[in-house]
Amino acid sequence: MKIYTKTGDHGITSLVGGTRIEKSSDLLEVYGSIDELNAFLGLLITEKEIPFLTEIQQNLFVIGGIVATDPTFYDQYWQNVNITEFISSIENEIDLLSDQIEPMKTFILPQGSKSISYAHICRTICRRTERKMFKLESENALLKSCMIYVNRLSDYFFILARFFHKIDSVNETYCKLGK
Repeated sequence: MKIYTKTGDHGITSLVGGTRIEKSSDLLEVYGSIDELNAFLGLLITEKEIPFLTEIQQNLFVIGGIVATDPTFYDQYWQNVNITEFISSIENEIDLLSDQIEPMKTFILPQGSKSISYAHICRTICRRTERKMFKLESENALLKSCMIYVNRLSDYFFILARFFHKIDSVNETYCKLGK
């Protein structure tokens, strides 16, 4: 099977379900950002093999698939997906990691090691993805649940970066606010 179809050569592509849309659409920006986040997450996994990160990759593929689907086909393709479970899982992980680190006293700089920096890159891509998702202004409950997951995911990456500081014995660098 060929990977190229040549149908996208004129700035048009298809959603799951066959609906044709322009490649410059907000929808494609969203699932392109999800794909970018997933690729950077793969880079983070090369530094820290944490099984939950692979679970997040799986979840991001599902969410990317949902975003890439014409909403009239959600029930056909995604009826067995429960994003609420994804959200609960990420919230549990945030709580687990948060209990193992000191409370924040001030802003911290996104630096310290490769894994810390990769977690912060994932966080910022996640935040950008979230902003793009909210541009879609969907009333669809499934897509709204995906937005909530992406919001929690950015929180997770922030806490994960702080957790890496702890387990790697790397001091956090605090932002100096004023003099």
